[in-house]
Amino acid sequence: MQLQGAIEPMRAKAVDQLPEGPAGSYLYEPKWDGFRCIAMVSEDRGVHLQSRRGAHINDLFPEVAWALHEYLPAATVVDGEIVRWAPDGRLDFTALQRRNMAGRRAEDLSRTEPCHYILFDILRTRGRDVAGLPLTERRRILEKLFVAVPPASVLALSMQTADPIEAWTWFWSLHVAGVEGLVIKPAWSRYKPAARGWYKLKHRTTTLALVGGVTGTLTRPRELLLGRYDDIGRLRVTARTTRLSTPAASQLAPLLTPAGPAHPWPEQLPLGWAGGLYGQREPLIYVRVQPCVVVEVSVDVAAEHRRWRHAARFLRPQPDLMAADVPLNLDLER
Repeated sequence: MQLQGAIEPMRAKAVDQLPEGPAGSYLYEPKWDGFRCIAMVSEDRGVHLQSRRGAHINDLFPEVAWALHEYLPAATVVDGEIVRWAPDGRLDFTALQRRNMAGRRAEDLSRTEPCHYILFDILRTRGRDVAGLPLTERRRILEKLFVAVPPASVLALSMQTADPIEAWTWFWSLHVAGVEGLVIKPAWSRYKPAARGWYKLKHRTTTLALVGGVTGTLTRPRELLLGRYDDIGRLRVTARTTRLSTPAASQLAPLLTPAGPAHPWPEQLPLGWAGGLYGQREPLIYVRVQPCVVVEVSVDVAAEHRRWRHAARFLRPQPDLMAADVPLNLDLER
């Protein structure tokens, strides 16, 4: 495999349960909630941090670039996730967003809000291409590199286990710290840029929300714009669902009522209020509805700015419930 220019990271496809196989078939790692980053240390020990989409991000995370220069050998390429641990011990994605928008203040934030780079794979070491080796061998190479990395460094080796029971323990315990779930990797797998050769199992929970708007039309809604009331009675946009199936849309359409001018949301939702495709530049055009329809949805643990960051999954309407039955903010229970 040629490692020249930008490298697309290997990806994972979503699953709803752990894949089955003989003992030792899979290796399990926490799914860190951060910024994916490919790091390259050149032969003259220059460092290049590359985002998931190929952007140069050295200026955003100087503490990570410096640590890689200090502790990784020349002509080495690694893959990992940049994260920020909040003082309360949770992963803080909002802090990463602040860093992303900081501009010249990024260097100051690297001292006041330092980030960590959690490494979970290696593609090249000391000029040797190892991407074609099985994951088990690449992991041993990565572990040897960490012998020279001090414990207090911002570089960290990702947790990994071959034991599915231990993996389930992580799945059910680490979500309170903002860990999204598990990444499951075939132990024999080679590193293939852009390929979806891994699996991801996200920690999801079921909760209630109000429908405040839809994309598409009232007779054929395509996606739901979900809302929750906050502590002072404001209806806030909290999520956007994945695309509705035809039966789900038919089930919801008779329950939806167009809203009048008193609806609390603007006619077009500003960027970032309800997700959307990467690179989208225009406000979201949607149809406002009276926020009286309660739906049951499945959401994951990732949140920022009092919104669920990833799309929710519509499960079913709850016509016997009212707005007063829906939890406030992002609480899971009333």
